Amino acid sequence: MLAPECPCGSGSPYDACCGPLHRGVREAETVEELMRSRYSAYALGEVDHVFRTWHPRTRPEIVAPDTLTWTGLTIHGSGEDWVDFTASYEGSVTGSMREHSRFERRRGRWVYVDGDVT
Repeated sequence: MLAPECPCGSGSPYDACCGPLHRGVREAETVEELMRSRYSAYALGEVDHVFRTWHPRTRPEIVAPDTLTWTGLTIHGSGEDWVDFTASYEGSVTGSMREHSRFERRRGRWVYVDGDVT
């Protein structure tokens, strides 16, 4: 039986991609890897991972499970501390959102700070 593919679109099995980040086995090495793991966390309802990887200065008090079904991720570009991506979704409406996300190193690990949605 084949292992399930990771929702982040990497083409790798979940347990070799975002799974170890969700379980806290290891930290993301790059901002793109963190962004992909956050997308997968939203897609799989792993809101604890979303909360843990959000800068405490900008994160909400509670991160609730999403009511959307996330259906795809496209990375347009990334740099040292940013990722530009489009995430597709289905729910009461079908669509996509494009965001330029910013990240910061905090205590040796990457965390999401904020983003501009277009």
